[in-house]
Order: sequence, then structure tokens, then C-alpha cells
Amino acid sequence: MRRDYTSNRTGYMPEIKNRDSLNAKEGYKQVARMIGSHNLSKEDRAEDDFYATSPEAAEWLIKIEDLNKNIWECACGKGHLSKVFEEHGFNVMSSDLVDRGYGIGGVNFLTQNLPFYGDIVTNPPYRYAQEFIEQALRLVYDGNKVCMFLKIQFLEGQKRKEFFKKYPPKTIWVSSSRIKCGTNGEFKGGSSMMALAWYVWEKGYKGDTVVKWFN
Repeated sequence: MRRDYTSNRTGYMPEIKNRDSLNAKEGYKQVARMIGSHNLSKEDRAEDDFYATSPEAAEWLIKIEDLNKNIWECACGKGHLSKVFEEHGFNVMSSDLVDRGYGIGGVNFLTQNLPFYGDIVTNPPYRYAQEFIEQALRLVYDGNKVCMFLKIQFLEGQKRKEFFKKYPPKTIWVSSSRIKCGTNGEFKGGSSMMALAWYVWEKGYKGDTVVKWFN
């Protein structure tokens, strides 16, 4: 039986809209049309841009950041991050556009509109990362955090520079060791080739971004 998070029993779960109206492939096409994204072949990218995050990343985030007890993992995949937060006693809502057998499937995060009392934490589909950040900052309350696990190269580009000037992260935590992401949820082979970081926004913060290291 699918768990129903719309009852708002704990006072922090937002109502999930458009859950039944979107199937995964049509949902991604809709998002792509909305933001003008191009489509990449399956040879170039994981299916639906699904790169699962090692649970190690969540363990580190808990150590380095003071997180709200309520967390929304809005691109939860197979629950690699969510399970860690739950094990540490956090109240976790897990959702994803694609139903991979964990959390609530068929939820288009970019179309949600109810505020969330807590922190939003995820490794978003990289091609929609900026849209996920902007949407998360719209949904959380002042003082709450948006934590995104992203490549270091997310910092690059003239347009991205303007984005960071408008929405400065409070802290960027660079992983000094490579943390692996599993293509289509499968962790195979040797060490990761990607340099990754936790980008942490605190809604309302207007100061300079501080770069720190962990791991």
C-alpha cells in the first residue's frame, strides 16, 4: 500500500499535487519543454538522469550541517540518502518523478506550490539543477536550508555567475575525496571521476559564500 503523505498529520508534509496525472516519461518531457532543455541519448546519460548518491554523502552532511528535523528528499531515487536521514531520526518525506520503489513516485517537484517547513535535501537531476534550487528556495521558509549535492563545475559560466549573485549559497562543502554516484542506481567499478560538493543555501542569507572542505 502506498503511504499517503497528504494527511498532514505531522504538520510539515505538503500536499503532493499532480501525482496521478504525470507518468515518468511524459513528466520529463513536460519539464524539458517548460525549461527549454535538450534531450540527451541514453548512451550519453543515465536513464532519466538518474545517478544515485552514495549514502556516505548524507552521513557527511549530517556531520557538517545543522539540519532541520524535517527533510524533503525530492529526487529520492531508490532512497540512498533518505534511508540515512531516517536512521538518524529525521522526519523524511521522499518523492521522485520516477517511481523506483521508494517514497512517493510520480511527483513533479517543479510543479509543487505549497510551502515546506523544513530543509530540502537532494542530488537533483543535473540538467535541471538550477530549477530545483530555485523551486526549493521558493518552498522553504526563511532560515531553512536547501542542500544540493552537485558537481564542482556547477560553479562555471556567466549565466551561473548571475544566478549565484542572486542566490548566494551560504556554504559550499567540497568533498576532498571522491564520493561515488551510481548510474541508474548501480554502484559499479572503481572510484568516481566526478568532483562533488554539498551546496548549502539558507533562505534569506545575503552574505558571501564560504568554501569549506570535508571528507
